[in-house]
Amino acid sequence: MKITAIKAYPVWVGVRNQLLVKIETDEGIHGWGESGLSFREKAVVGAIEHFTEFLIGRDPMQTAGIWQELYRSQYFEGGRVLAAAISAIDIACYDIKGKALGVPVYQLLGGRARQSVPAFATVPADPGPQMVEKARIAFDAGWHCIRLLGGFQEAETVYEPRESIAATVDWVRAVRAELGHAAILGVEYHHRLSVAEAASFCQKLGQGTLDFLEEPIRDEAPGAYESLRRMTEVPFAIGEEFSSKWQFMPYLERDILQHARIDICNVGGFTEAMKVAGWCEAHYVDLMPHNPLGPICTAASVHMAAVVPNFSWLECRMSPVEDLGFDNRDIFPVQTEMDGSHYIVPEAPGLGVEVNEDYLKAAAFEYSEPPHLRRRDGSFTNW
Repeated sequence: MKITAIKAYPVWVGVRNQLLVKIETDEGIHGWGESGLSFREKAVVGAIEHFTEFLIGRDPMQTAGIWQELYRSQYFEGGRVLAAAISAIDIACYDIKGKALGVPVYQLLGGRARQSVPAFATVPADPGPQMVEKARIAFDAGWHCIRLLGGFQEAETVYEPRESIAATVDWVRAVRAELGHAAILGVEYHHRLSVAEAASFCQKLGQGTLDFLEEPIRDEAPGAYESLRRMTEVPFAIGEEFSSKWQFMPYLERDILQHARIDICNVGGFTEAMKVAGWCEAHYVDLMPHNPLGPICTAASVHMAAVVPNFSWLECRMSPVEDLGFDNRDIFPVQTEMDGSHYIVPEAPGLGVEVNEDYLKAAAFEYSEPPHLRRRDGSFTNW
């Protein structure tokens, strides 16, 4: 079998673009992948165009060799743009391999260890009564792992971390009081805090309020997370920005993270993600995959989650309290289905997703940019 074409489609789906990648072969079998580098899709398209020049004619069944060639065939190896391109290509090759062999992808990864994949719901509400009300709706619908958002994450111009902390603390405690300890409760802060601010937030919440704190600070300096660990007992859920096993390395070896927010569409596809999963298992760290994209990312994450023993919950952006439109059935007529708060593991060959390519060809890329947030003094802060 030989690769005959690689097509990248950066198209608007729901509230932002998705970058879908199709690999075609001379045997009529094709595969779909997805890149996770949101808001920088065209940069990834450029990397895929470079890779396409030498991938045409290669055997897509040789996923390990292709991954190594994509990673090692330039002097400036790695980085988020190249890793996102490699991820999409790797996932598409696994889709082809599963279809060629007539088996779902999870069989290529070792066979499934669970019958369904539990998911967590995100409550899209600023601090206030709606945060409690929506958390109750999700919990009563069977979503027992619930993620809240640190206050004012939808800010368009000004964001002050201390103001967010002050507004968020009491309402997170109110959700805990409302749901009790049967709920698994987390807060995502989208790396908008400093070490001191994150520590203050945890200390104000009090012991036993949170089951995990997600991405409270930026990830460039593992030592900063170690400093934060000394100031709080709350488990950390981090890693969604990591684009290689090497980025995970210090966090695992120094016992910094408790839930690995691995993103299969950013870390390097199945080939790299399964290595990270094994490493996490050796350190008693559960996977809690980042899944903010569309049905290709979801399906790939579900196949991985079906196999690994060390797994907690998969992110889901389609729950009784949130639907961002990423799972548009006009574009994805066949996709991974849900049973309540669990994903059903697909049994079709490959990923088990079908894509309406005619829709993609007719759709347009829409330029979008996340807010460039400032503090009240005019300085820039993290989005």
